[in-house]
Amino acid sequence: MYSKKIVLNFPSQLVGKPLIYRLSKDFKLEFNILKALVNPEEEGLMVLELKGQKAEYERAVKYLQKEKVKVQTLSRDVSRDEKKCVHCGACVTICPAQAFSFDQQSRKVIFAQDKCIACGICIKNCPYTALKMSL
Repeated sequence: MYSKKIVLNFPSQLVGKPLIYRLSKDFKLEFNILKALVNPEEEGLMVLELKGQKAEYERAVKYLQKEKVKVQTLSRDVSRDEKKCVHCGACVTICPAQAFSFDQQSRKVIFAQDKCIACGICIKNCPYTALKMSL
């Protein structure tokens, strides 16, 4: 099973088109929408995790590009500086992907990087600047 997180940017005229449905139906890909900013008559942005056969994934990307969708891999990663982090929990409450959790026993914040969608909200809200984005 092949899995990849991607960012889709699409023009306003494609907002009403069932692109994600086609990824599932025509290419047999499982999708998980991690973030979406889609409004009628505006440009759209979507962060997806796609799972399936690699050949089908590659065909699906070609289909999206043919439809004039900009496809980028999610190449940014959030990392935590353990020396700066005081485990205050500010990141736990604001993470839309629930990549941060609080371990009651150790009283520490756990960061599940595989859940992270690199939206950057945690970075802006960390009072100790313990989080950073790498490209």
